[in-house]
Amino acid sequence: MSAGSRPGRAETDRWRATAEVLAEVRREPGLTRVELARRLRLASGSATEIAARLRELGWVREERAPCGGRGRPTTTLAPNPDGPAVVAVDVRFEGWRAALTGLGGTPVALRSGTHRRRDPDAVAAELDAVVAGLAAEAPGPVVALGIGVAATVVDEHFAESGGGQGWSPLDVRRIGAGSDLPVLVGNDANLAGVAEVRDGAAAGARTALFLTVEVGIGGALLLDGRAQTGARGAAGELGHLPFGDPGAVCACGARGCWTTGVDGRALARMLGEPEPDAPWSYARAVLDRAAAGEPGPSAAVTSAAASLARGTAGLVNAHDPEVVVLSGLGPALRAAAPEAFDVAYGAGLMAFRRSVAPPVRDAAHGADGVLRGAAAIALDHAVSASGLAARAG
Repeated sequence: MSAGSRPGRAETDRWRATAEVLAEVRREPGLTRVELARRLRLASGSATEIAARLRELGWVREERAPCGGRGRPTTTLAPNPDGPAVVAVDVRFEGWRAALTGLGGTPVALRSGTHRRRDPDAVAAELDAVVAGLAAEAPGPVVALGIGVAATVVDEHFAESGGGQGWSPLDVRRIGAGSDLPVLVGNDANLAGVAEVRDGAAAGARTALFLTVEVGIGGALLLDGRAQTGARGAAGELGHLPFGDPGAVCACGARGCWTTGVDGRALARMLGEPEPDAPWSYARAVLDRAAAGEPGPSAAVTSAAASLARGTAGLVNAHDPEVVVLSGLGPALRAAAPEAFDVAYGAGLMAFRRSVAPPVRDAAHGADGVLRGAAAIALDHAVSASGLAARAG
């Protein structure tokens, strides 16, 4: 995260109750001040003062509650659609997507494009301009920037990829250099997993496994809604577990990575075709060819689906999740060869797990998962006690 001066502890403490109220409104819009005071054990006067402060800052609006009988009319608090917002950016191998997101968490003003050039300077300059454009058209102030990047994120800001993206290595903070905003960065799979646990296919799960097939396989183990990122933020490189052919060399430099049997480059190798410059688009085309009944693509897709399932079973054995969520090309691979997937998944599970195997679900947020996750971490910062204090200062 990059930001200006940080507020002191005493200043942060003064905003703690405000942050707690805002978190409740974010979680459950439409609460009354009385209900907020009860939940957070606040004096009624404090609840009224905090509500007024949040209205002044633009985060919430108060609306008259439906009349429930006798007594004084009351009001409810809800996110202000014209209030502060964050910019979320999803940086992928072939292109990018970006959006504004308010307190409600739904991306709006969506923008997308392909990389004109893939060198770090060009990517950073292009996306910095995108961020500035979105901030200029936001109805309220933009208070933070969240970035999800399809690469290993080291030390919370440095994108390093073994996948040959061309724009790696990249200091992701350069994307927000012209905005002077706090910049929150995460791996794309980790952020999409966060979105699924908060209000998607894994909502409510305390232990969830998220897997996405993009250019390679990414994933995250989520505990209590948080992706486990490791000592330097680089955990979750599940596609580089040695679940693949030991003779296959991965773009990361290792042999036998799981990725080498599943993604678009793997499909091209199975079909004896040149390695594609755009592996995602190529994989979609192979899936279409398989659906049309071409024998070669059908066999390749079946092999990739089975490989995806075997690796998933291994991770279930290792982590014991309540649910597994597939995203990216994962749902399409499974749908194209459901029997092969189910057989390989069951065969790979330890015997005692088969009767209680965690369900494998398709992601609920689809292509918006990374944007929603990037927005979530940016909003988490902006509405925290320290974020509110810094903004007020």
